[in-house]
Amino acid sequence: MEVLNELKPGLDEKLYENALVIELRGRGHQIDQQRSFPVEYKETSIGRLIPDLIVDGKVIVDPKVVSAFNDSHIAQMTGYLAITGLRLAILLNFKSARLEWKRVVK
Repeated sequence: MEVLNELKPGLDEKLYENALVIELRGRGHQIDQQRSFPVEYKETSIGRLIPDLIVDGKVIVDPKVVSAFNDSHIAQMTGYLAITGLRLAILLNFKSARLEWKRVVK
């Protein structure tokens, strides 16, 4: 809420991501921003997955600026959880004055 109250709604997602890093680190959390994970298919590397934020090595946090969360947002987080081995992702929507969020659990 602090980030949304300070920056107001509707800015670019990357601005909220960077502000969340500052806010969460200031509160004593360990943040991995844009950490890269290898993705393999049939034992062959096919690329890298890069979640926006991982908080305390446990939670993927993905800031969005969208009208509403949809199935593709949930599916994306489900895929991220499968690749990273983590169990929890949180989507944050900074589109309006009221912060919306959604938990995705593996």
